[in-house]
Amino acid sequence: MNDQKLIKRRRSFLLITFLLLTTFLTSKIFKKVNYQDISIYGSQLISIEDIVANSSIDLPTPLIFIKTKYAEKELKKNLYLKNVSVYRQILPFGLKILIKTRTPIAHAEKILNGERITGYLDEDGFFINEKYSDKKIIKKLSSRVSGWKENFRETSSKILNFQKKSEVEFLKINFSTNGFLTLEEKSLRTILLGFNPKIIETQLQIISDIKMQLEEENILEKIDNIDLTDPNNPKIKVFKP
Repeated sequence: MNDQKLIKRRRSFLLITFLLLTTFLTSKIFKKVNYQDISIYGSQLISIEDIVANSSIDLPTPLIFIKTKYAEKELKKNLYLKNVSVYRQILPFGLKILIKTRTPIAHAEKILNGERITGYLDEDGFFINEKYSDKKIIKKLSSRVSGWKENFRETSSKILNFQKKSEVEFLKINFSTNGFLTLEEKSLRTILLGFNPKIIETQLQIISDIKMQLEEENILEKIDNIDLTDPNNPKIKVFKP
Protein backbone atom coordinates (compact mmCIF):
# COMPACT_ATOMS: atom_id res chain seq x y z
CA MET A 1 0.00 0.00 0.00
CA ASN A 2 2.80 2.36 0.92
CA ASP A 3 4.57 1.49 -2.32
CA GLN A 4 1.51 2.52 -4.33
CA LYS A 5 1.29 5.86 -2.51
CA LEU A 6 4.99 6.46 -3.17
CA ILE A 7 4.56 5.71 -6.86
CA LYS A 8 1.58 8.09 -7.05
CA ARG A 9 3.57 10.83 -5.33
CA ARG A 10 6.46 10.36 -7.73
CA ARG A 11 4.12 10.51 -10.70
CA SER A 12 2.46 13.64 -9.35
CA PHE A 13 5.86 15.24 -8.73
CA LEU A 14 7.06 14.42 -12.24
CA LEU A 15 3.81 15.70 -13.75
CA ILE A 16 4.00 18.97 -11.84
CA THR A 17 7.68 19.35 -12.73
CA PHE A 18 6.92 18.72 -16.40
CA LEU A 19 4.07 21.24 -16.40
CA LEU A 20 6.22 23.88 -14.68
CA LEU A 21 9.11 23.28 -17.09
CA THR A 22 6.78 23.43 -20.08
CA THR A 23 5.24 26.65 -18.79
CA PHE A 24 8.69 28.13 -18.22
CA LEU A 25 9.97 27.20 -21.70
CA THR A 26 6.79 28.41 -23.35
CA SER A 27 7.03 31.75 -21.58
CA LYS A 28 10.64 32.11 -22.69
CA ILE A 29 10.28 31.19 -26.35
CA PHE A 30 7.39 33.61 -26.73
CA LYS A 31 9.16 36.34 -24.78
CA LYS A 32 10.16 39.29 -26.96
CA VAL A 33 13.81 39.82 -27.79
CA ASN A 34 15.07 43.39 -27.51
CA TYR A 35 18.42 45.13 -28.06
CA GLN A 36 19.76 44.24 -24.61
CA ASP A 37 19.09 40.54 -25.29
CA ILE A 38 21.54 40.32 -28.22
CA SER A 39 25.17 39.32 -27.67
CA ILE A 40 27.81 39.61 -30.41
CA TYR A 41 31.08 37.65 -30.40
CA GLY A 42 34.05 37.85 -32.78
CA SER A 43 34.02 41.51 -33.82
CA GLN A 44 34.09 44.89 -32.11
CA LEU A 45 33.42 46.67 -35.42
CA ILE A 46 29.83 45.47 -35.74
CA SER A 47 27.16 46.78 -33.39
CA ILE A 48 23.71 45.51 -32.47
CA GLU A 49 22.34 48.43 -34.51
CA ASP A 50 24.27 47.10 -37.54
CA ILE A 51 22.77 43.64 -36.98
CA VAL A 52 19.21 44.98 -36.87
CA ALA A 53 19.69 47.40 -39.78
CA ASN A 54 21.15 44.71 -42.05
CA SER A 55 18.74 41.86 -41.37
CA SER A 56 15.04 41.12 -41.11
CA ILE A 57 15.29 40.92 -37.31
CA ASP A 58 12.64 43.40 -36.18
CA LEU A 59 12.90 44.25 -32.49
CA PRO A 60 11.14 43.66 -30.23
CA THR A 61 9.94 40.29 -31.55
CA PRO A 62 9.22 36.90 -29.91
CA LEU A 63 12.29 34.65 -29.78
CA ILE A 64 10.52 31.78 -31.53
CA PHE A 65 9.68 33.92 -34.57
CA ILE A 66 13.27 34.94 -35.36
CA LYS A 67 14.41 33.13 -38.52
CA THR A 68 18.03 32.45 -37.64
CA LYS A 69 19.15 30.83 -40.91
CA TYR A 70 17.60 33.58 -43.00
CA ALA A 71 19.20 36.22 -40.77
CA GLU A 72 22.59 34.52 -41.20
CA LYS A 73 22.36 34.78 -44.99
CA GLU A 74 21.35 38.44 -44.80
CA LEU A 75 24.12 39.40 -42.40
CA LYS A 76 26.80 37.50 -44.27
CA LYS A 77 25.91 39.35 -47.47
CA ASN A 78 25.11 42.82 -46.12
CA LEU A 79 27.97 43.06 -43.61
CA TYR A 80 30.58 41.40 -45.89
CA LEU A 81 31.25 38.63 -43.37
CA LYS A 82 33.22 35.44 -43.89
CA ASN A 83 30.82 33.55 -41.66
CA VAL A 84 28.04 34.22 -39.13
CA SER A 85 25.95 32.02 -36.84
CA VAL A 86 22.78 33.14 -35.04
CA TYR A 87 21.50 31.10 -32.07
CA ARG A 88 18.28 31.37 -30.09
CA GLN A 89 18.89 30.86 -26.36
CA ILE A 90 16.60 30.19 -23.42
CA LEU A 91 19.25 30.45 -20.72
CA PRO A 92 20.55 33.09 -20.83
CA PHE A 93 17.63 34.46 -22.78
CA GLY A 94 18.22 36.12 -26.12
CA LEU A 95 20.20 35.87 -29.35
CA LYS A 96 23.85 34.83 -29.51
CA ILE A 97 25.60 35.93 -32.71
CA LEU A 98 29.03 34.56 -33.65
CA ILE A 99 30.85 36.56 -36.32
CA LYS A 100 33.93 35.85 -38.43
CA THR A 101 35.04 38.90 -40.38
CA ARG A 102 37.07 39.04 -43.59
CA THR A 103 40.70 40.19 -43.44
CA PRO A 104 41.51 42.94 -45.99
CA ILE A 105 44.65 42.49 -48.13
CA ALA A 106 44.10 45.28 -50.70
CA HIS A 107 42.36 48.61 -51.10
CA ALA A 108 39.44 48.47 -53.53
CA GLU A 109 36.67 50.47 -55.10
CA LYS A 110 33.53 49.53 -56.97
CA ILE A 111 30.70 51.33 -58.73
CA LEU A 112 27.20 50.54 -57.49
CA ASN A 113 24.19 52.29 -59.06
CA GLY A 114 26.48 54.99 -60.38
CA GLU A 115 28.05 55.60 -56.96
CA ARG A 116 31.75 55.04 -56.24
CA ILE A 117 32.18 52.93 -53.11
CA THR A 118 35.57 52.50 -51.42
CA GLY A 119 36.53 49.47 -49.38
CA TYR A 120 38.86 46.49 -49.43
CA LEU A 121 39.26 42.96 -50.80
CA ASP A 122 40.12 39.84 -48.83
CA GLU A 123 42.21 36.91 -50.07
CA ASP A 124 39.16 35.35 -51.74
CA GLY A 125 38.47 38.53 -53.71
CA PHE A 126 35.35 39.48 -51.73
CA PHE A 127 34.59 43.17 -51.30
CA ILE A 128 34.55 44.55 -47.75
CA ASN A 129 32.83 47.81 -46.86
CA GLU A 130 35.21 50.39 -45.42
CA LYS A 131 33.12 50.66 -42.24
CA TYR A 132 33.66 47.02 -41.30
CA SER A 133 37.46 46.86 -41.75
CA ASP A 134 40.18 46.80 -39.13
CA LYS A 135 41.98 50.15 -39.40
CA LYS A 136 45.21 48.69 -37.98
CA ILE A 137 45.51 46.23 -40.86
CA ILE A 138 44.67 48.57 -43.73
CA LYS A 139 47.58 50.90 -42.97
CA LYS A 140 49.94 48.19 -44.23
CA LEU A 141 48.18 47.54 -47.56
CA SER A 142 49.97 48.56 -50.76
CA SER A 143 47.81 47.07 -53.54
CA ARG A 144 44.76 48.88 -54.92
CA VAL A 145 41.97 47.33 -57.02
CA SER A 146 39.68 49.61 -59.04
CA GLY A 147 36.61 48.77 -61.11
CA TRP A 148 35.83 45.69 -58.98
CA LYS A 149 32.70 43.70 -59.79
CA GLU A 150 31.43 40.40 -58.46
CA ASN A 151 32.42 38.59 -61.67
CA PHE A 152 36.03 39.84 -61.19
CA ARG A 153 36.25 38.30 -57.72
CA GLU A 154 38.10 35.11 -58.67
CA THR A 155 40.57 36.92 -60.94
CA SER A 156 41.30 39.50 -58.22
CA SER A 157 41.93 36.72 -55.72
CA LYS A 158 44.39 34.93 -58.01
CA ILE A 159 46.38 38.12 -58.62
CA LEU A 160 46.53 39.17 -54.97
CA ASN A 161 47.53 35.70 -53.79
CA PHE A 162 50.12 35.22 -56.54
CA GLN A 163 52.23 38.10 -55.30
CA LYS A 164 52.41 36.49 -51.84
CA LYS A 165 54.50 33.63 -53.24
CA SER A 166 56.52 35.51 -55.86
CA GLU A 167 58.77 38.55 -56.22
CA VAL A 168 56.20 40.68 -58.03
CA GLU A 169 54.38 43.54 -56.30
CA PHE A 170 51.22 44.84 -57.92
CA LEU A 171 50.48 48.41 -56.88
CA LYS A 172 47.37 48.74 -59.03
CA ILE A 173 44.87 46.26 -60.45
CA ASN A 174 42.42 47.97 -62.76
CA PHE A 175 39.31 46.54 -64.42
CA SER A 176 37.90 48.92 -67.03
CA THR A 177 34.14 49.30 -67.46
CA ASN A 178 34.23 46.73 -70.28
CA GLY A 179 36.42 44.31 -68.30
CA PHE A 180 39.88 45.00 -69.75
CA LEU A 181 42.47 44.17 -67.09
CA THR A 182 45.60 46.26 -66.54
CA LEU A 183 48.20 45.86 -63.79
CA GLU A 184 50.85 48.19 -62.49
CA GLU A 185 53.84 46.34 -61.07
CA LYS A 186 56.34 48.16 -58.87
CA SER A 187 59.28 47.66 -61.26
CA LEU A 188 57.67 46.54 -64.52
CA ARG A 189 55.18 49.41 -64.56
CA THR A 190 52.09 49.00 -66.81
CA ILE A 191 51.14 45.46 -67.83
CA LEU A 192 48.25 44.87 -70.24
CA LEU A 193 46.41 41.57 -69.69
CA GLY A 194 43.17 41.99 -71.64
CA PHE A 195 39.77 40.36 -71.34
CA ASN A 196 40.40 36.63 -70.83
CA PRO A 197 40.32 35.55 -67.13
CA LYS A 198 40.96 31.91 -68.08
CA ILE A 199 44.63 32.62 -68.85
CA ILE A 200 45.39 34.80 -65.81
CA GLU A 201 47.55 32.15 -64.11
CA THR A 202 49.70 31.77 -67.23
CA GLN A 203 50.01 35.55 -67.53
CA LEU A 204 51.04 35.94 -63.90
CA GLN A 205 53.77 33.33 -64.23
CA ILE A 206 55.10 35.07 -67.35
CA ILE A 207 55.20 38.36 -65.41
CA SER A 208 57.25 36.73 -62.67
CA ASP A 209 59.63 35.14 -65.21
CA ILE A 210 60.06 38.42 -67.10
CA LYS A 211 60.85 40.33 -63.92
CA MET A 212 63.49 37.81 -62.85
CA GLN A 213 65.11 37.88 -66.29
CA LEU A 214 65.15 41.68 -66.54
CA GLU A 215 66.57 42.00 -63.04
CA GLU A 216 69.43 39.72 -64.00
CA GLU A 217 70.08 41.86 -67.09
CA ASN A 218 69.75 45.04 -65.04
CA ILE A 219 67.36 46.77 -67.47
CA LEU A 220 64.19 47.10 -65.38
CA GLU A 221 64.43 50.89 -65.35
CA LYS A 222 64.11 50.96 -69.15
CA ILE A 223 60.69 49.25 -69.25
CA ASP A 224 57.70 51.37 -70.31
CA ASN A 225 54.99 48.71 -70.50
CA ILE A 226 54.40 45.03 -71.21
CA ASP A 227 51.62 43.62 -73.39
CA LEU A 228 50.55 40.09 -72.38
CA THR A 229 47.12 40.07 -73.98
CA ASP A 230 48.57 37.23 -76.08
CA PRO A 231 50.75 35.20 -73.66
CA ASN A 232 52.33 33.37 -76.60
CA ASN A 233 53.57 36.63 -78.02
CA PRO A 234 54.59 38.95 -75.15
CA LYS A 235 55.60 42.47 -76.16
CA ILE A 236 57.90 44.67 -74.10
CA LYS A 237 58.08 48.36 -74.81
CA VAL A 238 61.11 50.27 -73.55
CA PHE A 239 61.67 54.00 -73.10
CA LYS A 240 63.31 55.63 -76.09
CA PRO A 241 66.63 57.32 -75.25
